[in-house]
Amino acid sequence: MGGPTVVPVVDEGLGNSAYLVDLGDGRALAVDASRDLRTLRDAAARRSLMVAYAADTHLHADFLSGALDLATSDGATVLASAAGGREFDHVGLGDGDEVNLGGLRLRALVTPGHTDEHLAYLLLDGGAPLGVFSGGSLIVGAAARTDLVDPALTEELARSQYRSVQRLLTLPDDVALWPTHGAGSFCSAPPGAERTSSIGHERATNPLLQAGDEDAFVAALLASLGTYPTYFDRLGELNRRGPAPLGAGPLLAPVTPDEALHLLNRGAHGAVIVDVRPVEAFAAAHISGSVSIQLRDAFATWLGWVAPHDRPLLVVREADQDPAEVAWQAAKVGYDNIVGELTGGITAAAAAGLPTSSTRLVGPGDVRGSELLDVRQTAETEAGHVPGAAHVELGDLSAGAARVPAAVSAVMCGHGERAMTAASMLERSGRTGIAVLIGGPDEWADAHGTPLDSSA
Repeated sequence: MGGPTVVPVVDEGLGNSAYLVDLGDGRALAVDASRDLRTLRDAAARRSLMVAYAADTHLHADFLSGALDLATSDGATVLASAAGGREFDHVGLGDGDEVNLGGLRLRALVTPGHTDEHLAYLLLDGGAPLGVFSGGSLIVGAAARTDLVDPALTEELARSQYRSVQRLLTLPDDVALWPTHGAGSFCSAPPGAERTSSIGHERATNPLLQAGDEDAFVAALLASLGTYPTYFDRLGELNRRGPAPLGAGPLLAPVTPDEALHLLNRGAHGAVIVDVRPVEAFAAAHISGSVSIQLRDAFATWLGWVAPHDRPLLVVREADQDPAEVAWQAAKVGYDNIVGELTGGITAAAAAGLPTSSTRLVGPGDVRGSELLDVRQTAETEAGHVPGAAHVELGDLSAGAARVPAAVSAVMCGHGERAMTAASMLERSGRTGIAVLIGGPDEWADAHGTPLDSSA
């Protein structure tokens, strides 16, 4: 007999995996489901499953939990750490507590580190451990970051993380490892294609586990910590309170250009336009002051990093872009402040008196290194950057526009999407004439016959 079917539900944009476990009787367990439940619900419907349990490993910082939605719509029982202080109905679990799933059992393992109230869940068939939902403790190739609860607790939690990982390593080698955070996550997951693993494979291959002792583990983990999206600082508390269930889902209501003018002309409380069209369309013409965040897998991350959460947001999109995708991605990171989408596009906006602008696109051979601003993450630039280019991470640009040298005339990233976001932010701050490089550092190096610089 095989074990239960465990279906990973991967969010490529956030770099995370939720899990749907077929309990064998028409019911299912969902683990770390986000507020965007579309893919998980599709997976359950294909298998004719009703979600009976919704377990969260920790108070997530990178997405709002869908557990309350599952409780409301499916009658699911929410399982979570008793130490998390959640302000809604749930079964609070402590170390060693078990939930009978009907043939299978779920055992809570207190594993602090990534958060102070973190649980892993060991799935058992009788007395046999089948796999562990490890959340943000042991993950593929690493362990998740420990600086999200409180910067002052970062090292203390890193030491807790070491002990939690050592506890998980007492499990047999053939126990499956089902982590939440994976490649693409800002919770310190390294690059890589694999989303799941096993205890034995991580024991043998995880670089962090090759550290000789606790001090070496902590030093390596702390050295891996880069920046993270600013919205991470808000979502843990929102998850503690309980995100409002979305039911059938968020919608983008139509907003006429005249209504948009009223929303925009409210000073510091006015709306901000988020333009989700492709780079080329935004470059050709956009409403002045818009923030360009192209709709793609990573849309939610950059929306949460650079767009205000405390002002109304208006969306501009192409006719063939899915409005539901915009709304769901925004909702899963707590952006319930989108008031709608502008009807009629740029042409209608201009006719109603909204000013428009354009952004010049340049090729890699058209700009010198000293004229470039690189807005990639620090780890990316350290791997190879254009000699002489200035560097400010995109996520730091709202507060760091003054650090951009006057000589900068063009922005670059890896392909162009983040660069266009940066150019639009610089335009909002008053800089004019900033172009966007189409391509990345490799294309620039090829065009100039100049090697990239890998010095810090």
